[in-house]
This record gives sequence, structure tokens and C-alpha cells, in this order.
Amino acid sequence: MSQRTERVDELLRQEIGALLAKEIADPRIGFATITDVETSPDLRHAKVWVSVIGEKTDRAATVRALQQAMGFIRHELGKRLRIKRIPDLHVHLDNSAERGTRVLHLLNELESGADPETIAPFEESLPTPVPRLHHEGDAEPPGDPATPAPKHGGRPSGRSGPGGSRAGRGTPPRVEGRKPRTRRG
Repeated sequence: MSQRTERVDELLRQEIGALLAKEIADPRIGFATITDVETSPDLRHAKVWVSVIGEKTDRAATVRALQQAMGFIRHELGKRLRIKRIPDLHVHLDNSAERGTRVLHLLNELESGADPETIAPFEESLPTPVPRLHHEGDAEPPGDPATPAPKHGGRPSGRSGPGGSRAGRGTPPRVEGRKPRTRRG
């Protein structure tokens, strides 16, 4: 894959994701995330990989709804992007998170001593959070009496008073020597 197609893939992934978040109001589209875009070398076709949270039927309905919305998205991309050709967009379900969850489930079952032949199929789209165990070398959890209180006025680290650091205020710090990006349009 050339650098050009990699740049186009990333640009399309970002823009399609932004359009999905702000412009598409279809109730059939559930919790969908654009995970990857793969364009053909001639830039005529693009596979849009989508990860969807939900049951198998919900995921299929979301993919169908997204495929129907791709005409509008392609039209909007034509207005926003300055590339010669906007590719035909083909939606594909990205089930890598589901496969990863299945592997984690199998490992947990095997670790607990279950027979590999008796492990039941697992139907979950994302891993279930489990409490993290404390390991040697980890910092003590907050609120533990063994943890001393901060000595700088009780403010969380990374922030200072008025006019101080920008960390934690929702704006990224400015990198010296670089001009801020502006969108052409």
C-alpha cells in the first residue's frame, strides 16, 4: 500500500466518523465506530470497517442502515474533501472486538479449569470489565491511609492556579514551533 492510499484511508476514516457522529440521525444506527477504511489502489472503491456494539441482529441492521447512508456520506465527503475522486463506500462489519472477547472468555474458562470441549458459545460484543487485581509495584489506590495527601494546596497534579498550565481545561497544549492547523473550506 502506498503512502498516498494510507493518507486517503485515514482521512476518509476520520471524516466518515465525524459525519456519523454529527450529521446522521438514523435511529437504526446504534453504537457504531468506524475502525478502518481500505481504499483500492485506483481509489474507486473503499471498504469501510465498522464496529457495532449490540446483539447480532442489531449489528446487521446497523450495517444495512449505514450502507443506505453511504450515498449521503459520499456526497458530503465530496463537499468537504479536496481529492480527485470520492470512492464508492462499501460497509463491512469489523468483528475483531468480538473475536478478542471470545478469546478472553476461552482463556478465563481454561484458567478456571474448565474442559475445552464443554465451553459454551459466547455471545457478547465487548469484553465485560473485571476488577483489576493489585500487583506488587502498583501505586496504592486513592483514599488509602498509606497514601500521603498532596502538599501543593490539595489541587490535582497537572493543574495550577489561574493563568497556569492548560492541562485539564479541554484544550491541548500548544507545541512550540508549529502553526495551528486550519481547515480549508
